[in-house]
Amino acid sequence: MARTARKYSKKASAKVGRAMKKRKAGTLRSGRSGRKVKSRKQAIAIGLSEARRSGAKVPKKKIARRAASKKSASKTRKAKR
Repeated sequence: MARTARKYSKKASAKVGRAMKKRKAGTLRSGRSGRKVKSRKQAIAIGLSEARRSGAKVPKKKIARRAASKKSASKTRKAKR
């Protein structure tokens, strides 16, 4: 059975793990406002964005993916004309 490629790199999962530990300790803070992060989802998002910034293999954000697919769809429509 063939193995599929990893969606997230080891570096990315380490960053998320570190963010989760910081959240549990109560020291993880959000970006601009500097408020304490209480949500698990928010902690994961912060970890993934840090991993993206450091150049780890992480899929694009949902919004960025949607914009990219719209762009390619409009190009194919123009090419068919």
